[in-house]
Amino acid sequence: MEEDDNFPSRPVRPSPEQTQKAMSNCLRIQQRAVENGKQPFAAVLIGPGNDEVLLTHSNIDHVNHAESSLARLAAAHYTQRFLWQCTLYTTWEPCAMCTATCYWANIGRIVYAASEERLAQLTGMGNEKNMTMAMPCRKVLEGSQKELDIIGPLAQLEDQVVEASDVYWKAYKK
Repeated sequence: MEEDDNFPSRPVRPSPEQTQKAMSNCLRIQQRAVENGKQPFAAVLIGPGNDEVLLTHSNIDHVNHAESSLARLAAAHYTQRFLWQCTLYTTWEPCAMCTATCYWANIGRIVYAASEERLAQLTGMGNEKNMTMAMPCRKVLEGSQKELDIIGPLAQLEDQVVEASDVYWKAYKK
């Protein structure tokens, strides 16, 4: 994609240390959400330098997910040009709604720790608290007009996210 007003060159991909730091932030936010009775999902928006935390969010309810809520908030506060250079980190692979919201907000990179497939395994089929869709974020973006940089799942962090999330989900398994 050619550089223009809304699509400047992206910064280099985050280092493993930067990714670990951002995911640690996500896990803290997720833990706080669980402590407040919310589902275990969290997102963090990191600035173009791959270090500065710009925004954080957790799930509000079943239609106001961490990633889509954060993307809408980011779009209200930052320009599309700036957001194209940012990275949204999330504990779980964004669903179709969240992926599309990040796309429309113009967030240029998404990094997630655990896959939606692992989430479906963790929560179980027919779990009314989490009706997963077999729709990976890369599939949602097929045929789109801009190339978001998707990184994930992160093998070194996936089990940690699953374990941290199971604290919440085990109470809702059939």
